[in-house]
Amino acid sequence: MRPAAFITGITGMAVVAGLLMAGEARLGGGTAGEETASAEATATAPADAAPEAGEPAAMSDDRAEMIARSTAPAAPSASGPGDGVAPQPADVPQQAETAGGQAASPATKKPMELARPAVENAGILSFGERRLQLAGIVPTPVDRICGPTGRQWPCGMMAKTALRLLLRNRSVICDLNTAEWKETITTACRLGTEDLGAWLAENGWAEAAAGSPLTSVAEKARQAGKGLYGDDPRRK
Repeated sequence: MRPAAFITGITGMAVVAGLLMAGEARLGGGTAGEETASAEATATAPADAAPEAGEPAAMSDDRAEMIARSTAPAAPSASGPGDGVAPQPADVPQQAETAGGQAASPATKKPMELARPAVENAGILSFGERRLQLAGIVPTPVDRICGPTGRQWPCGMMAKTALRLLLRNRSVICDLNTAEWKETITTACRLGTEDLGAWLAENGWAEAAAGSPLTSVAEKARQAGKGLYGDDPRRK
């Protein structure tokens, strides 16, 4: 009977030891599982998720710099010599893009034909209620008087007549954004290939506007005694 009791005791001790080891393994596996789940939740959490109350808000240096740049006002480029990047001015407007992604160009003037303008003076044409001033010159008033005392003559009226005789009720081509403008605009007009403003300046029937490219042309006409700077053409 003693050998049987000894064997039974050893078997019972082995069973107890096995149960203890199984319980320890289960406890260790549960902790590891919780740690794994926690790590997965942290890795898959949204980058902008708000931290729980009492937890420190962790943020990398790169993300902090990215946020600061996105909220700070644009600064001029500070590229130095040798950087290979040309500095861009901060106030250069960017072209707007259309729905197709192409840059939309600003509105440009186009040559448009205007039929039979009326001449108000040497520099202004009229089309009904609309007025058009020729670019590059100062319109000569109709009531302008030229010449020395005793030899004065109505040069303003003569200048108007000279332009009217040039046009002879023909259509002109003018650079416009639209043919339906309002009030008075200033632009270049041509009769065929003849620029009307340049023609008036070259023949002395109008003075050049300040800063106009026709300044030298008008000065040559003055020195030559043409138009406003000469004698009454009716006396010739």
